[in-house]
Amino acid sequence: MPDDPSLRRGGSSVIEFFPPDVFEADRETLFEIVRAIGTGPEQRFILGEATTRLERELAASLGAADVVACSSGTSALTLILHAMGVGPGDEVIVPAYGCAPLAATVVNLGATPVFADVDPWTLVVDPSDVEACVTGRTKVLLPAHIFSVMADMPRLLKIAERYGVRLVEDSAVAQGAVLDGRPAGLWGEAGLYSFVQVKSFGTAGEGGAVVTDNLDLARDIRMLRNHGQDGRRRFLHHVIGYNSRFDEIQARFLLHRLPGFPERLERRARIADYYTRRFSALAAHGVIAPPPGRNGRCYYVYTLLTDRRDALRDHLARHDVASHVYYPLPLPAQAAFAAWAPPGRRWPGAERASRCTLSIPVHPLLTDAQAEHIADTVCAFAVGTHDRR
Repeated sequence: MPDDPSLRRGGSSVIEFFPPDVFEADRETLFEIVRAIGTGPEQRFILGEATTRLERELAASLGAADVVACSSGTSALTLILHAMGVGPGDEVIVPAYGCAPLAATVVNLGATPVFADVDPWTLVVDPSDVEACVTGRTKVLLPAHIFSVMADMPRLLKIAERYGVRLVEDSAVAQGAVLDGRPAGLWGEAGLYSFVQVKSFGTAGEGGAVVTDNLDLARDIRMLRNHGQDGRRRFLHHVIGYNSRFDEIQARFLLHRLPGFPERLERRARIADYYTRRFSALAAHGVIAPPPGRNGRCYYVYTLLTDRRDALRDHLARHDVASHVYYPLPLPAQAAFAAWAPPGRRWPGAERASRCTLSIPVHPLLTDAQAEHIADTVCAFAVGTHDRR
């Protein structure tokens, strides 16, 4: 990468995994948004004009029929599954490795999560194992994009069509990613994004959105997010719904940040490209980089695989590089989901991922010199420890 004179940001020599000053450049704008809404004559803090405009601009940028903003990515997933009628007696196939809401939303609706294993390198759900999990009770396939890789949506779409089941895309971490010309979130009948601050299109708080080309589904989700009201008249409730309304402060802030989103994505991708070039020879030394390229990549985080995960984490820390272990146990091994884990069933891909993944910084505020230092540190660990074995 081009040389950069500084390894330091914010007066600290530690390279943070997620920078605490991610919104520093937007500080005055955020204060002004809070003041304007807080002192505005309408006193409209939720589901106002800014939310509507954000939904329209996101839909236009994606080429989607509709976008429904809601309170979080988890809430978006709940609204989708509820609107699809998922409930007792239904099965939803989810990855065995990933975030808890993949299974928790299914359980909270009274349905059964069925865990499919993940690919040992890409870490996304294995379509072959998904197909092996399909039964007569399967209602939804729920793949999730993870770290820097989108799930194999073309194969999963064919499986959903073959068995006549619905396909929902957990694209919470993948806003901005594109696979074979189609944006993340638009491969299934519905997808979702998370706007929590550390995501690629994060805000100064919480938020999420449903994206879909199914206008009937979008209409139902729009009612569900606001206690079952249809928006035309308050206090008329057509269905039992939720409080999943979107915040006007967050809507205005995201509208402010939307024009810069492509540039931030490009910066993430350039750093990831650089890492991948530097790490391409490390597999022989026991450190494996994620699959290369930009097709179907999101670079929310950049995740390495190594059997010496803890040693690499400690080595990075000694060299002032923060790293992160996301999911130390597969979902079916978590106490919360033990009741839905069939006795004797194994998920070797998920089990290995939980032992071997370590994510390194890839956020767009990294300087070139910081990225070089991170790559140098990883390479020194891989080659040095391998040579001592």
